[in-house]
Amino acid sequence: MPNTPLSPRNAPPAGGSPITLSGSTLTVPDQPIIPFIEGDGTGPDIWRASRHVFDSAVEIAYGGRRRLAWHEVYAGEKAKDRFDSWLPDETLEEINTYLVAIKGPLTTPVGGGIRSLNVALRQKLDLYACLRPVRWF
Repeated sequence: MPNTPLSPRNAPPAGGSPITLSGSTLTVPDQPIIPFIEGDGTGPDIWRASRHVFDSAVEIAYGGRRRLAWHEVYAGEKAKDRFDSWLPDETLEEINTYLVAIKGPLTTPVGGGIRSLNVALRQKLDLYACLRPVRWF
């Protein structure tokens, strides 16, 4: 693969800027850098369609004044094949740097110490929340 990076850390897209956090307020630039994990299995197909939907929604909502600067990070089979790691540390660092990320479906590695990449991401990024809808009648 001629364009395969040598490291799980890619250069951020030109023209994009990170979302920042000041206290409890997010500041979103006109071209926020959004890391994405394409995903495994149906992930690439889902990602292509989803990206088009996200880009179109931003285009319509902001009349072309804003756009998303997509930044690929790696997890799952693509990361294992290219970098011999199911979830490279660089991926977690990039997600922490840019504050927001989106991911496709990830495979569950067999016999490798990680029971689920989804669980590993949730735990390492401290994202766990067990919310249940409550209806008052």
